[in-house]
Amino acid sequence: MQITQIILTVLLVLTSFVLTLFILLHKGRGGGLSDMFGGGVTSNLGSSGVAERNLNRITVVVALVWFTCVVVLGVLAKLAPAAV
Repeated sequence: MQITQIILTVLLVLTSFVLTLFILLHKGRGGGLSDMFGGGVTSNLGSSGVAERNLNRITVVVALVWFTCVVVLGVLAKLAPAAV
């Protein structure tokens, strides 16, 4: 069970960095922090290109892997006897 926790922890750290990167790659839609710093002028608000749709799909998959790692690590921590 120890090796599983190590693998899941490494996967969690990697997916955390990748998820942060993918979220930062998304286009700003306005109305948030991007407007505060002068990013309010945008065109093509309703349209989304192929690259943006693929980025959305990849982000969702990475987020699901991240969420699964968090849940499984939580379950493993709950099942493992407390080491004192």
